[in-house]
Amino acid sequence: MRANKILLLAASLATLAFLVWAAAEENLLRDWREHQKRYRSMLPEDARGEFRVQLRQIVVPALRTTDRCVTCHVGMAPGEPGIAGDPLFAPHPDVVHDPAEYGCVVCHGGQGLATEEADAHGTAPHWPAPMIPRRYAHAGCGSCHTHLAVPSIDRFERGKRLFERLDCLACHAMDGRGGTIRPGGAAGIAAPDLSRADASGTDESWYLKHLAAHEEAADGPWRASFGPIAEEDREAIETYLASRVSAPGLVEAKALFHSLGCRGCHKVGGVGGDDGPDLTQAGERDPGQTDFSAVEGARDLAAWFAEHLRAPASVVPESQMPALGLSEEEIDRLVFFTFSLRRSPFPEAYWPIDRIRAERFGEREFAGDGATLYGTFCAACHGDRGQGMRYAGMLPFPAIANEDFLSIASDSLIRQTIRRGRAGRRMPAWGDAEGGLRPVEIERIVRHLRDLGGVEAPEETGPARWAKGDAAEGARLYSASCAGCHGGTGAGAEGPSLADPVLLGSATDTYLAETIARGRRGTTMEAFARPSTTRPAYSREEIESIVTFLRTWEKRS
Repeated sequence: MRANKILLLAASLATLAFLVWAAAEENLLRDWREHQKRYRSMLPEDARGEFRVQLRQIVVPALRTTDRCVTCHVGMAPGEPGIAGDPLFAPHPDVVHDPAEYGCVVCHGGQGLATEEADAHGTAPHWPAPMIPRRYAHAGCGSCHTHLAVPSIDRFERGKRLFERLDCLACHAMDGRGGTIRPGGAAGIAAPDLSRADASGTDESWYLKHLAAHEEAADGPWRASFGPIAEEDREAIETYLASRVSAPGLVEAKALFHSLGCRGCHKVGGVGGDDGPDLTQAGERDPGQTDFSAVEGARDLAAWFAEHLRAPASVVPESQMPALGLSEEEIDRLVFFTFSLRRSPFPEAYWPIDRIRAERFGEREFAGDGATLYGTFCAACHGDRGQGMRYAGMLPFPAIANEDFLSIASDSLIRQTIRRGRAGRRMPAWGDAEGGLRPVEIERIVRHLRDLGGVEAPEETGPARWAKGDAAEGARLYSASCAGCHGGTGAGAEGPSLADPVLLGSATDTYLAETIARGRRGTTMEAFARPSTTRPAYSREEIESIVTFLRTWEKRS
């Protein structure tokens, strides 16, 4: 009995000690308490007495949001003064929105209810939504916003260069640069900050007003830093200003995404191809469900995204994505954009107008000019200049801006190829696929291909079908000279499929005969009307026989 009493006393004392330790740890030793004490010591003396060390939180009942991030980041708490320059207590940067209206996690990720750093930042094991890395913080805008009509990276960069070269930064600030008086007072006047030009809107008559001020001024910044601007340059500047949404780097990253042909394989917001996974919420990837075995260094999502862009198949063994040969700067931009691919669960009443326009009215996230459309859907497979592409382990993709092709291909043939695709190849039916291209967009891509190749559409005269050759002789010639590249049954290999019903249905006999006769410079397709070291030149009658043989596949299909 005595031993039991001693054991009970010891257990009770141990339990009491544990409870005392737990209470002290919870109420006296928490890191956030030390942070708030340090914050209080940095306040003006008359404000220290009013500051209480306590849990702080932002509660938004309509959004079912409760975030305690401001328990440590006290300078961002409603009613508390921020301490500029301090990484923990600085006020929230001006991002139009008041964090008290939406909370923190919707933009930054992490675990809003937590007060321990690892838990709050989402780096604790098994938490599925870690914070977006600080250097990509503006990617959080993608949780709610869907930036529309983003141009290709070339158009974006051109507008940016012109904005700087024409000395617009002499008076206007842009993403923290410019708008300051220079030594000697040579430039610098009170002018609007254009970092949010797209949100605030741009005066359509800005150029005429600027030009009038320039012509009236005898000296000073109006005279020194402004002058006439060509219409083409003004359009490029306006395109650049339309991308300014107070999220430095984000629209540039999206513009790069729209220049690499990524939507050719991936859907984003319901628009794009089906070869690869849907990327609409790729930025919300769960690190607990991610294999980091092929990633060197930090085992976080930023490193995983970057390595996947460098060598897709080494990170995801079954991936069909080719290595695109991107620079490290391009990879960093695409990682930034990938983190922006997320969707807040907010009620539709809280959606910004750009997201409503995209999801409810079908407005495009990419610009509607031919160059941007081509870059968005076609460049990954056919090259940024239509030069064709070849990736390791894949069949080659044709050079669709090749002069020999464009000189004999009608716009109707190109249009039908884009609209109906190529069965059995990676070319989807863009006009028929859900989330594909609209008729006007297909027309603009066709026009852009003509501009790339510098070749106008050939005149279409005579009947579409005229070949009356010997099909049996054509079969013999095809087997001898064509099957090695196009396959014995025309299914395609090194060369494209010739038994494809879309090709046979939209190509004229003249197109087929001229392709065989002229070949394709810069490709493995020979000009069979000219002799080679292995065969004589084919006559017009022999070429006509090959065309007649190809038409027999059309009848079978």
